[in-house]
Order: sequence, then C-alpha cells, then structure tokens
Amino acid sequence: MQEFLYKQLEDETYSIIAYKGDEAAVTVPGMYRGQSVTILYDDIFKGHSEITSVTLPDCLTDIGGFVFDGCENLHHIDLPASLENMWQYAFARCGIEEIVLPEKVRQIVSFTFKDCRQLKKIVCNDGLQHIRAWAFDGCESLAELMHKPGAGIEISPLAFSSKESEADKKADN
Repeated sequence: MQEFLYKQLEDETYSIIAYKGDEAAVTVPGMYRGQSVTILYDDIFKGHSEITSVTLPDCLTDIGGFVFDGCENLHHIDLPASLENMWQYAFARCGIEEIVLPEKVRQIVSFTFKDCRQLKKIVCNDGLQHIRAWAFDGCESLAELMHKPGAGIEISPLAFSSKESEADKKADN
C-alpha cells in the first residue's frame, strides 16, 4: 500500500506533503490531477525503516528537510535530472551508500547527509558550486567525493567535519 497526500502550489504544480505505506520499494508519482509533482515536502518518509529503494519522478525539483530521515534500510535512490535542491537533513540517518548528483544541483547545504554512516561515495555533477559546512556531518564511511579536476567547487573546510567534534575542539582551547 502506498498513499500520498498532495498540496497544490502557486505555480499549479503539486507537493507531496504526506505518505502512508509499508512497502520496501516506493515509487513517487510524477503527476497528480494532470500536473507535475515538483516537491517532496518535509518529513514524508521520516522513520520508514522498511524502505529499501525509492524511484523519484523526472519532474521533481526539490527534496525537503528530513524527507528520508531514519530510512536506515534505504540503499538505492536515483536522483532525477530535474532535481535542483536538497534541503537540510534531506537524507539524514539513511542507509544510502552511493549517490550521484544531477546537473541542476548547485549546492549541498549543511547537514544534507547528516549521520549517513553507510555513505561511501558521492559523484558530483559539473554544475555543483558549493558544499557547505557539515554537509557530511557524521558520514564516517565516506571515502570518495568524485568530481572533474578543476571543477571549481567551493568546499567548506568543515564540510566533512562533525559539528560536535568542532564544538569540543573549541571548548578544549
């Protein structure tokens, strides 16, 4: 069973604002009432540990905060080429091991992948411009950040740091 609750946006597209389901493989619909689904709103899959894979529609532009938080068994997700924004904590504490960022994603904001302890590899696109502080906070298995040489990505010196360990370092001084 997969049920989604929708909210129409000002531009006539739809946001998914809630999910009810218990299936391991989730397919997010791309259309509702003849219009595109462009946003996965905050928390919709939060805590759904039964989810192992998610298929996202080609019209999706935004993944909200905490969308996949606690989806510890989520190991596979292909991000659509239409994706532009991933909000803070979008993938927090999920089981993803590798992710390929689409061309339209320009930045990875703070805490996007917070505590993704199984995340090993990020493949960046040519359009990526910024990786913000603590984007990979708690990603203890992250070993590869792949991008073209000379890509000009501005990477915060704290992108791979733990916020707690940074606070502890300051307290010790």
